[in-house]
Amino acid sequence: MAEAYLNHLCPNHYVAESAGLEPGQLNPLVVKVMVEEGIDISGKTTQSAYDLAKQRRSFDHVIAVCDKASGERCPVFPGLSKRHQWNFPDPSAVAGPEEDQLAQIRIIRDSIRSRIESWCKEVCKSA
Repeated sequence: MAEAYLNHLCPNHYVAESAGLEPGQLNPLVVKVMVEEGIDISGKTTQSAYDLAKQRRSFDHVIAVCDKASGERCPVFPGLSKRHQWNFPDPSAVAGPEEDQLAQIRIIRDSIRSRIESWCKEVCKSA
């Protein structure tokens, strides 16, 4: 979600790429709540931070979007980039009936969007 919002809200300054500890599957409920925002991420493929490191990719900023409070491990990316840690609950960890999950994921989505909007206002104006 953070990658999609950054690419959507600050496209003239940054190109975001998302990577985790291990590539997995896109959460269909996350895809659904992002479509509600007019952003289709259904065609995205997942990748690992290690894959990007093997390609010797470099980034100005590395933003870890994970929930340290719940013990979630965050990827580490080598290099001289500016590092940011943003704690958000993992949408794949929400439970309950689908409508309850969607409601919880919308809250996470809206929090991520708000954080990206604030970050873009701070960083993009100086880029």
